[in-house]
Amino acid sequence: MPFQQRLGHDVLRRIQDRVRRSLARSELDALLTDDPDDVAYLTGFFHHPCERPVIAYLPVDGEVRLLVPRLEREHAEWQRVAASVVDYPEFPGTVEPISRLAGAVPAAARLGVPASMSIGRLALVEGCFPRAHVTPSYAVTRARWVKEPEEVALHREAGRITDVMLHRGIDLVTDALRSGGALPSEAELAAYVGSVGAGIMDAEHEDVVVAGFRAGGLVYSGPNSARPHGLPSTHRLQPGETFMLSLGCAVGGRYIEGERTFLLGEPSADQRRYYEAVRSAQAAGAQALRPGVTCAEANRTCLQVIRDAGLGPYLQHRMGHGIGVGMHESPWLEDGDETVLEEGFVVSDEPGIYVTGHAGYRVSDSMLVTADGAQALTTYPRSLDDIVVTA
Repeated sequence: MPFQQRLGHDVLRRIQDRVRRSLARSELDALLTDDPDDVAYLTGFFHHPCERPVIAYLPVDGEVRLLVPRLEREHAEWQRVAASVVDYPEFPGTVEPISRLAGAVPAAARLGVPASMSIGRLALVEGCFPRAHVTPSYAVTRARWVKEPEEVALHREAGRITDVMLHRGIDLVTDALRSGGALPSEAELAAYVGSVGAGIMDAEHEDVVVAGFRAGGLVYSGPNSARPHGLPSTHRLQPGETFMLSLGCAVGGRYIEGERTFLLGEPSADQRRYYEAVRSAQAAGAQALRPGVTCAEANRTCLQVIRDAGLGPYLQHRMGHGIGVGMHESPWLEDGDETVLEEGFVVSDEPGIYVTGHAGYRVSDSMLVTADGAQALTTYPRSLDDIVVTA
């Protein structure tokens, strides 16, 4: 039976009700959001953001509304959105589009908006809702942290596919070594693993959600991998090099990332030292993830392993971040985030070190926080023997 990607109205209404309870606690009457990820999370409408505003309006009491340009109305109905659709003819239009929404909903005395809303959009909202006190709200942001069981199922499937992509990517490199032919370039390897992930969805899934990134990631080797978000190049992998597969995919609009650093041939003493320090830090980070621990505490526990190994100068980033409808979203596993982890969070555990002119080393898994710890949703092996690639 095909895997169903799209969440049903029962799940979306549970999500909406959770946000409603948060709004009520904050004494807000409604929430208005133009954030594309928030819109998808609340209504199930995935779209390509452009200059035409798309807005979800969630009242504490009453019907959820989705404002779309008329050219998106059929698209929204095809996606079976959990909202009543309000459309406007075109942008910019002779009448401000947001006024169409304001005319379709009851007056709100206190209206929450996301902190990410632009100053220009905020001014338009205030103009179209002149009687409302408009204030920043984090109700949707915080609701997104705790996943519904059906969302966890989407993340798990994305984790399974990401693991397959990692295995198939290494198979491609190994086959090239055995044949004696040219090794793939970073760009070729990136394109190949992306096609593997997308192909699995096409063959095994139903009602596939395609919203921006579907499957793929970053592939980089040698000195290029010392740039944490370096882009794939036409450089071909070389024996003796370190190379990184930083992969992931989105199933039903829920993301997962899984990253491994590989060594082409017998590792040097430095390569062993660098890799083992990062692998040990990642293991410590995984052990630190549990309900009641703050993001800052988990980050310090993880990165201290690298500092204790004398490699602190090579650190360039935090332990990790939240994952959900966005690949990178709050909370942040970093010293400055005191968010307390709860059961149902999905976060990355991805410490890394970056040695300029040599290579980068990063090991990443997406972790589901459980009642008594955390579970890896990506499971490609991590031992030194498992990441050494030979013919």
